[in-house]
Amino acid sequence: MATTDPKPTFTPYVPPTQSPAEFTLKAIVIGSLFGLLFGASTVYLGLRAGLTVSASIPIAVLAISVLKKLGGSTILENNIVQTIGSAGESVAGGVVFTIPALIFLTPYGPGYFNYYQIAMLAFAGGILGTLMMVPLRRALMREGVDPISARPRLMRGEALA
Repeated sequence: MATTDPKPTFTPYVPPTQSPAEFTLKAIVIGSLFGLLFGASTVYLGLRAGLTVSASIPIAVLAISVLKKLGGSTILENNIVQTIGSAGESVAGGVVFTIPALIFLTPYGPGYFNYYQIAMLAFAGGILGTLMMVPLRRALMREGVDPISARPRLMRGEALA
């Protein structure tokens, strides 16, 4: 005779009754600083070696330690810092691989672009990427159930195939 164990109930880390700090000025400033720092290192590495690395995990680890030194934070603030820093690093990666190609394609070479144009192109690319991901999020991700723990999760990538 087979017995069926009841499925474990899912309890979120941050319960719906709580509203901890998330989008604070401290998180935005630290995330922007990490985005600039790791973005500059991404540009250097991309131009020097021709490849970049993802800085999401180092930014997440540094966010925890820096926010703890600044008086503590919530898990949602850490998430905002990591997201902003990773987005800045990703935009820098996009710039490092597209702008040199555009410079090589023009007949006038490096004299064609100035720093203001490159910054505005990077800003426009970041805004366009964000605006395009808002409507595409539902198409690229869907909710499912983890077969091992029976907990709800977002499935993406090869889980959708």
